[in-house]
Amino acid sequence: MVESLGDIMNYRLNFKNGEKVSLLGFGCMRFPKDFADAEKMVVTAVENGVNYFDTAYIYPGSEVTLGKITEKNDLRSRINIATKLPTFFVKKSSDFDKYFKGSLERLRTDYIDYYLMHMLSGPESWYRLVGLGIKEWIEEKKKSGKIKNLGFSYHGGADGFKALLDAYDWDFTMIQYNYFDENNQAGKSGLLYAEKKGIPVIVMEPLRGGKLAVGLPEGALKLFAERGAEYSPAEWALRWVFSHYEVLTVLSGMSSLEVLEENIITASDEETYEISLLQSDMFDDARELIMGKTRVSCTSCGYCMPCNFGVDIPLCFSLYNDIEIEGGFKAFINYVQCAGAYRASLCTNCRKCIPLCPQGIRISDELKQVKKTFEGGIYKPLGAIIRKLMKTPNSRQTK
Repeated sequence: MVESLGDIMNYRLNFKNGEKVSLLGFGCMRFPKDFADAEKMVVTAVENGVNYFDTAYIYPGSEVTLGKITEKNDLRSRINIATKLPTFFVKKSSDFDKYFKGSLERLRTDYIDYYLMHMLSGPESWYRLVGLGIKEWIEEKKKSGKIKNLGFSYHGGADGFKALLDAYDWDFTMIQYNYFDENNQAGKSGLLYAEKKGIPVIVMEPLRGGKLAVGLPEGALKLFAERGAEYSPAEWALRWVFSHYEVLTVLSGMSSLEVLEENIITASDEETYEISLLQSDMFDDARELIMGKTRVSCTSCGYCMPCNFGVDIPLCFSLYNDIEIEGGFKAFINYVQCAGAYRASLCTNCRKCIPLCPQGIRISDELKQVKKTFEGGIYKPLGAIIRKLMKTPNSRQTK
C-alpha cells in the first residue's frame, strides 16, 4: 500500500456519463524508462485518487508499460484509460481495427474508456475519416462496449475547432490550454463553445511542455515570487487551468515521482481552483512578459477573421511566435501540421484585415515574414513528407 499524500483528490463530474474524474490526469507520454519507476508512479497516482490515464498508439512504449502495470497491480477497474487512433496513419477502413486492436493488446484490456481521434487539425481531417467509414465503425465499437466515450484531440485554430465540434456528436474533446495560450489554438472561445454544446474538455499541455515551469523570463519569475512565493511557477500554471470550471481534467506529462507528488498535492488542495482578481492580473502580466520575447504582438482576438482567401491569421502568428518558445524546428513542424490548409502564403496582400486589428499589426507584412520563415526552400519537399505521414491537407477540402 502506497502512503497517502494527505489530502483528498478533487474530482469533476463528467455530465455526459455521470462519472467523477480526477482533476489531475496522468499523461503517460513521458513515463520513466525504468519499469519499476513507472510502476511506482502509476500505483502512487491511483492510491492518491488519480483515475484518468492518457496514452496514445504512437507514444513509444507507453501503452505497453501502462498495460503491464495495470494488469500486475489489478488496477484496470479503478481507472479510466484514454488512448488515441493515429488518424494520420489511417489509409483505409481496415486500419481502424488494426490500430484499435493493437492498442487493446498493448494495454491488456478489452475496452477503452476514452478513445480519441488523434491530432485532428480541422474539419477536413475528420471528413477524410468519415469518407472511410469512421462513423459506422465508431457506432459498432460503442454498441459492443469496446469504446465507452469517443472524442478527439485538437491542434489548430478556434474556427476549425468549433467546426469540428459541430461535425459530430462527440462525448468529449482535448485541447491545449494554459495561461499563455488562453487565446491561441482552440483557446478560451473554443473552451466556452464546447461547454455551450455540453462537451466535456480535457486539457493537455497545461505547462506548455514544461516551458511555463522553467525558462521563464526573469520578470515573470519575480512576479510569481512576489504574489505567492509558496507556489512554484509550475504550480501557479496548473492552478490557473484548474480554476476553469469548464475543464473536466488536466493532463500532466509526469516523468518523476517528485513531480507527481507535487501535482497530486496541488490538485488535492481545496483552494486549488480559486484564482483572485489580483492573481488573475499576475497571469496577464506574466503573459505579457513572455510575449515580449515573441515576434508579433497578436492576441488571437480574431477581429481580422475570416480571411477571404483562407489564411488563419491568428494561427499563423501563434505558430510564428512559437519559434522563441519551442525552437525553430519544432515550430516548423507545428506550422506544416497545423497551418497547411490555412498557410500564410495564401495571403494576397489585399490589406482589408489591417484596419480591423486592435493591436495595429501590419498583418500582410507580418504574414510575408511568416511565409519567408516557414515556407522557404525546404517547406515543399519536407512539408510534403510530413503531410503525407500525418495525412494533413495542404489545401481546403469540402465534405
